[in-house]
Amino acid sequence: MRNVLILPGDGIGPEVTEQCIKIIDLINSKSKNVIKYQRALFGGASIDDCGEPLSKKVLDIAMKSDAVFLGAVGGPKWETMEHDLKPEKGLLTLRKELQTFANLRPGKVFSSLASASSLRPEILNGTDIFVVRELTGGIYFGEPRFSKEIDGKRIASNPLIYNEDEIARVAKSAFEIARKRNKKVTSLDKANVLEVMQLWRDVVTEVHENAYSDIELEHLYIDNAAMQVIKRPSTFDVILASNLFGDIISDEVAELTGSLGMLPSASIGESKAIYEPVHGSAPDIAGQNIANPIAAILSLAMMYKYSFNEDNISDKIDQAITEVLDEGNRTRDISTDNNNVLNCNQMGDLIVSKLEQKL
Repeated sequence: MRNVLILPGDGIGPEVTEQCIKIIDLINSKSKNVIKYQRALFGGASIDDCGEPLSKKVLDIAMKSDAVFLGAVGGPKWETMEHDLKPEKGLLTLRKELQTFANLRPGKVFSSLASASSLRPEILNGTDIFVVRELTGGIYFGEPRFSKEIDGKRIASNPLIYNEDEIARVAKSAFEIARKRNKKVTSLDKANVLEVMQLWRDVVTEVHENAYSDIELEHLYIDNAAMQVIKRPSTFDVILASNLFGDIISDEVAELTGSLGMLPSASIGESKAIYEPVHGSAPDIAGQNIANPIAAILSLAMMYKYSFNEDNISDKIDQAITEVLDEGNRTRDISTDNNNVLNCNQMGDLIVSKLEQKL
């Protein structure tokens, strides 16, 4: 028995999460390795219920679970709250407490969706990028952080701090993933002007030389990398980046795929993991049943792969999605004139139907 905590969250989170639950139920009915899941409030929904984005009760359940599956958090309703009370603070706390130090974000361009991207199909051809982002250090967690007034002027500070162990462990994750793919890692930094980024480059190079010399290692400054990802996306395999740079570059990679609704993610630690679609809570379309559930379903496929070592199940979910797209089925965000446009529930049901044929 595997235990999974499902946190639907805010906005479209409950809608896309429900499609994933359909898939879990289907797989449970066909497999001896059953997943036992329970839902709990998180983010803005938790703030409305108990006044905080992540309650101790829910955190305790997360700590005892084999994996956490998250929908989305946030929305205008909670944007004016104090920083430590916002929905996003709950997500940062969850990542920190579960020690999920490596954020994995695949950015694969499905051939049937090449026209949905803002880039020409011939530039996108063969693009399959895997971003590995350091998740529990860097500028989002640097101390001391403050926002105050000094001598009549407002001043704020968020230190960018890393130690060598934090860099080495995420670098190892990137090299291990690259070893199972196309054996290339591109590490992003700003070593020409920042000492902390020089340390990043030095440690990544040391990890490479000590244990991963079979992997090609490329170093790029973040500003140049932002250009090269657009100019030559198909030449990248695994991209390794700090918390801030990884946050930025992964959204750029998202544009290559044509929609944030197509990007999954996993946050991996030594023993715990969080899975969530990259897209936000999209409050403007929440409750309308038009959200794209594919990123969430792809995140579920990652859960089966990385937490439960069921590559076969993960591959079958990917195949079901590919077949649905190849047949011209789309949600509104990735549709063109000649597509069969489905709502969120219809897309989920069709993927479930395709998957059932494979199990």
